[in-house]
Amino acid sequence: MIKAVTFDLDGVYFTPGSFKRFTESMAGNTDTEKAEFVLKRSPQMLSFKMGKISEDKYWEWARKELILEISNDAIFKLLRNCYEVNPEVKDFVAEVKKKGLKACICSNNFVTRIRELDNKFNFLQDFDIKVFSYEEGVMKPEKEIFEVLISRSGVKPGEIIYADDNESKLQGAYESGINAFVYEGFDKFKQKINSLIK
Repeated sequence: MIKAVTFDLDGVYFTPGSFKRFTESMAGNTDTEKAEFVLKRSPQMLSFKMGKISEDKYWEWARKELILEISNDAIFKLLRNCYEVNPEVKDFVAEVKKKGLKACICSNNFVTRIRELDNKFNFLQDFDIKVFSYEEGVMKPEKEIFEVLISRSGVKPGEIIYADDNESKLQGAYESGINAFVYEGFDKFKQKINSLIK
């Protein structure tokens, strides 16, 4: 029996175009590919997502890499302006909760994005359980972050649904016994959830 549904944020709760717009806005005097590396895959961003470097230190480095002469506040405003909530997903989160299930987040993320988007959308109130890599010091696909999700949700691993569009990020969920599968778009995700919670 399913008792908790885990939602992804970037590209699911927030529209797929949101991060792309932010990347393009931050490209500055470099190209979009460089901006994407700095903002998504760089060792510095991974450290930021693990809570290992401070917000000021990360954005100071990012500005230098992207040759940007703007303040943190200007960057934060850009981030807020570039992001949109997917209303279908927001409605489905509410639907899941109405059915008595817990709505969860388990996300590799950084403090700036969560804080600024919550300031704009107040989205954290939509979720019962919130697990972020920057608070836990561990990232998906490591088993430890899923163990935090299990512990915080207060349900058995097999009672939790978790999906990710990157199959490699499912490994720790599988090892923890969570009901995990590859995310192949919101419509299929919704169908799968509805089939499991009937």
